[in-house]
Amino acid sequence: MRVLMISKACIVGAYQKKLEELARFDDVELTVIVPPYWRDERGVMPLERVYTEGYRFIVEPMLLNGHFHLHFYPGLGKHIRRLRPDIVHIDEEPYNLATFQAMRLAKGAGARALFFTWQNLKRTYPFPFSFIESYNLKKADYAIAGNQEAVEVWREKGYKGPIKVIPQFGVDPEIYAPRLTPHTSRFTIGYVGRLVEEKGVQVLLQAVNGLAGEWRLRILGSGPMQPQLEALARRLNVVERVTFESPVPSAQMPAFYNQLDALVLPSLTRPHWKEQFGRVLIEAMACGVPVIGSRSGEIPHVIGQAGLSFTEGDVQELRARLSQLMGAPALRADLSRRGRERVLAHYTQARIAAETHEVYCQLLTAAG
Repeated sequence: MRVLMISKACIVGAYQKKLEELARFDDVELTVIVPPYWRDERGVMPLERVYTEGYRFIVEPMLLNGHFHLHFYPGLGKHIRRLRPDIVHIDEEPYNLATFQAMRLAKGAGARALFFTWQNLKRTYPFPFSFIESYNLKKADYAIAGNQEAVEVWREKGYKGPIKVIPQFGVDPEIYAPRLTPHTSRFTIGYVGRLVEEKGVQVLLQAVNGLAGEWRLRILGSGPMQPQLEALARRLNVVERVTFESPVPSAQMPAFYNQLDALVLPSLTRPHWKEQFGRVLIEAMACGVPVIGSRSGEIPHVIGQAGLSFTEGDVQELRARLSQLMGAPALRADLSRRGRERVLAHYTQARIAAETHEVYCQLLTAAG
């Protein structure tokens, strides 16, 4: 089967491992189109070339780069006409212009087409996005959802085709793996992600305030709330135990996780957002790091019985979970083992690729 995937997410080197795993299937001839970079609130993220063996990798200029809803690829049509794919895998939300462009070109070429979605909140969009969404929901042959609630959202919005829950990317368990690294005597808590209100870092700072024992908190990320969070750390008088660190390339993340005793994802559901997956959870779990997550969106489904959870925004409950981990080395060891086992069973790049391959096979079987 000839598969063409269009994915701006695959500019990230670590994510390309899924592409190599997909290309390992004997019946898959894979081509992937990516932009040379992507721009968002964090700045410009250039294309990384890390896992590019076994498939064609095409870098195609993107117009309106940085506009989540409006970007598209002017040269996409020539690639579809030349490659004549059986399946076009559109790694975009169904209300985006890029999805509409790729869906029309795919259908015009007689290809089966699918989209990917994280959207776990039911939203109503103005024209032309409402038209784009309606067109894509009618024309798509399949949908892949990154979380459980997204299935409910798109069923309510009228999508009638087959849909399957598969996270967009997994992790490579050989890279994200436990390593023996020197630890300080202080219990090291980590947060990785954007510094925005809905990620709940302010809740984490309040929780560590008053936490007994020797501890430190490492916050890795950037975002508009950083000045307020730094000021909060000063007001709480925890500034000497808290460090704010700039984001690092994906290849350096396993080393960071392996310096932690616990990772916390304190996300807060808001009218415009709730946690769609929490990739940092599976990265930390793969490294054998115990995780604590709020019960926002998909977090409880990701953690399962392999970590601890707490009520969104509940400072005292989060502090209790941290204290529980600090005082119980046996519990930390058990969660370390269970976390990695859960990743190996559900969240490796190979597992995600295998489930995606099953979708491709179903598409071609349905097409006769």
